[in-house]
Amino acid sequence: MKYLFLFFSAFAFAQQTKSVDFKTVDGSISINSDSKSISGTVTYVFEVLKPIDTIKIDAQNMAFSGVELNHHSITFTTNGKELLLIYPFQKGKNSVQFSYEAKPKQTMYFVGSEATDNLQIWTQGQGKYTSHWFPSFDNVNEKVIFNIEIAFDSKYQVLSNGVLKDKLFEKNKTHWKYRMQKPMSSYLLMMAIGKYDKNILKSKSGVPLELYLDPKDISRQEPTYRYSKEIFDYLEKEIGVKYPWKIYRQIPVSEFLYAGMENTSSTLFATRYVVDSIGFEDRSYTNVNAHELAHQWFGDLVTAQSGKNHWLQEGFATYYALLAERSIYGDDYFYSKLYESSLQLKQASKTDTIPVLNAKASSLTFYQKGAWALHVLREGIGEKAFKKAVKNYLLKYSYQNVTTQDFFDEIKKVSNYDLVNFSKIWLESSDFNSNIANELLAKNNAMKVVLEVNKLRNKPIAEKYGFFEKTLKSDVYQSVKEAIVGQLFKEKFEDKKQLLRLALQTQNVQIRQAVASTFQKIPEEFRADYETLLDDKSYQTQELALYNLWNNFPNLRVEYLSKTKDWIGFNDFNLRILWLSLAVSTPEYNTADKEKYITELIDYSSVKYEAITRQNALEYLLNFKIINEAVLKNLVNATTHHTWQFSKFGRDNIRVLLKNPEIRSSFQNILSSLNEKEQFQLNRLVKE
Repeated sequence: MKYLFLFFSAFAFAQQTKSVDFKTVDGSISINSDSKSISGTVTYVFEVLKPIDTIKIDAQNMAFSGVELNHHSITFTTNGKELLLIYPFQKGKNSVQFSYEAKPKQTMYFVGSEATDNLQIWTQGQGKYTSHWFPSFDNVNEKVIFNIEIAFDSKYQVLSNGVLKDKLFEKNKTHWKYRMQKPMSSYLLMMAIGKYDKNILKSKSGVPLELYLDPKDISRQEPTYRYSKEIFDYLEKEIGVKYPWKIYRQIPVSEFLYAGMENTSSTLFATRYVVDSIGFEDRSYTNVNAHELAHQWFGDLVTAQSGKNHWLQEGFATYYALLAERSIYGDDYFYSKLYESSLQLKQASKTDTIPVLNAKASSLTFYQKGAWALHVLREGIGEKAFKKAVKNYLLKYSYQNVTTQDFFDEIKKVSNYDLVNFSKIWLESSDFNSNIANELLAKNNAMKVVLEVNKLRNKPIAEKYGFFEKTLKSDVYQSVKEAIVGQLFKEKFEDKKQLLRLALQTQNVQIRQAVASTFQKIPEEFRADYETLLDDKSYQTQELALYNLWNNFPNLRVEYLSKTKDWIGFNDFNLRILWLSLAVSTPEYNTADKEKYITELIDYSSVKYEAITRQNALEYLLNFKIINEAVLKNLVNATTHHTWQFSKFGRDNIRVLLKNPEIRSSFQNILSSLNEKEQFQLNRLVKE
């Protein structure tokens, strides 16, 4: 029945778009962070194309009042999912105005608090629907010009789509007025509230690029946003169509659901990409930066009509992000990334039977296979023809919805390429054509060597040793050398030790990191070589190296801990959490400070920190059997988190712990001290 209802709703809305065209919306809203609620007034201007007696606006669990059509009261009803306007609508322009209130259960997220001075409020419309916080349209084919005014505490920055036209001050509140000039789908509407510093750059074409950061992270401005202007300028030139909006913002938000989200003119991204220069080596924002910016054209300017055509957004954004990175890091990098995705797609095709042109396709298929399809097409028809077709496609369908056929029609105008066969292989088949992929990869010299290395995978080490040695000594691209190190994993130490030393001597962070992950047991003979990894400018390498050395050489644990006692790591404290876990688990190290270390480690698992930090701390606490009342409470709290990965982590671990009668009793003892949501989750798990 659920699927029948969804189908009916989608069908009904598709019918509505043929009868009604919503043009603009003016929303004036106020947010209460204490009650986690929102209220406001909304005015939609729309044109009736055909007579209709009921018009629907998506609105999840909202209360309405003062509903007026053209300034006169009108009959309305709501079913918890929609606001239904009931009236014998005739052809012509109209406006509807109403007030609403809501307590969004999703899509609008309240993170941190004013008390701890880390309050942030942000929205995520794609996949969760903007209609949970603003009466709008879940159907992507209804595009509207949004003008939003948001009132909030003057201590905070308030950000939304479009140009900031005005700021009005009223007592201790500020009204922020944002205006769009062009229409967009509702899922691209956004809001972000927090305390931010702002840096403004300008693109070659004069577009303001606003880069936001939490004031405490201001020293990370350059590495976090490195290449932002270069990416913008490159994409505008490569795509051949001027950036379609008046301004571009990038805003990191705590506890974000995804890596990033391409809201029109204002991208939100996860704070894990806020990095210093060392963090940049392992966790650069560059790809996400380019991907979300590419969406401003592919997704925001032109939007796929349906899930079946979703690759027109994700495949394009993935491919153009890779092209942007190519302009920064070079051809070898570009081809190495294509090669990595080809391996993933080849492996996935063994079990994944859903092709690109299917709304149920996986993210890997939409993103990576979609990107590969575009690469094959670009190579097949030539760069010049491809760029012309893409430009014509974007210009023809600007601010509209598109299908794969719309794109193909533009390809046909510039080339006689066999699109029927292309579609069968790359869009309609679940297989990944490695032969075609490898032919294209072999255009790059580094990839030729990688493919040669791959052919040797099952050969004895003696047969390939000379080739590996020569290659490691050469100046070939790093991915080739990483591939060689990867093949050494199962070889006997005596047979591979000199090759590993050659890999370390490259002084390349990624190649040395590959060596760091090669060992489970480190031979004493290689200890001094391995210890050099502790000094690498890479938080991931340092984490691997410290743990492996501590695990392999118990007699040197105190020495390793003393050397690394000031390590912090990424902004998720990965190195500090590891260090505390090892220090607590080393009896002979700083005995007097053990309780202090345990307290700090448990603190990292608390609500003061983001989910990625908390989960890391909880994993170590559980693995090292450091379990007390505070740990159990933090684990239960995890089950109430809005990110499904962290809440699942909490539930899965509680299920395991409940098998221990003593810990089960401890869970029962803390039950009364938990809040209502926590009690509900724990009770449910106890009763399973």
